[in-house]
Amino acid sequence: MSHSYEEIIKGVSVLRQVPDGRHHEICERLHGHIAGCLKPGSPARLLEARALVQISAGTMVRPDLALVTVATGRLLLAAEIVNSEDHRWDTVTKKQIYEEVNVPRLWMIDPRYDNVEVYHASTYGLALKGILAGKEILAEKLLPDFSLTIAELFNHPCPAQKD
Repeated sequence: MSHSYEEIIKGVSVLRQVPDGRHHEICERLHGHIAGCLKPGSPARLLEARALVQISAGTMVRPDLALVTVATGRLLLAAEIVNSEDHRWDTVTKKQIYEEVNVPRLWMIDPRYDNVEVYHASTYGLALKGILAGKEILAEKLLPDFSLTIAELFNHPCPAQKD
């Protein structure tokens, strides 16, 4: 059963439904892998799924995954798992907000196509660095011990290689 949660986008309250099923499984899998690679004393901290993150005055979002600095609480990495029922919020509205505040990394995880769009902050906004799928590896220099194949993220076993 889904529950609702609130995000505030530029002073406007938006009520969203917590997706369940596959979306939830992907979120838990991603959190587990990232939590497993953060060492004690790390300068970054992983927040709970959909924890409230203040982006700017009047804007508070709940990314599916948020990695923040321990010292300042600044958002380093946001991951949004696209919900097919209201994908515009993640793929357009929230992406624009992350771009405006220059979030260093953004992952747009799309279960509709089993791919991940990886964005890095640049002088000109968020720059698409790649679209990963299948056996490609999601890695991040901000998390040196993190590495996950896209197939694993979406819980698709990789076929055994033939000798």
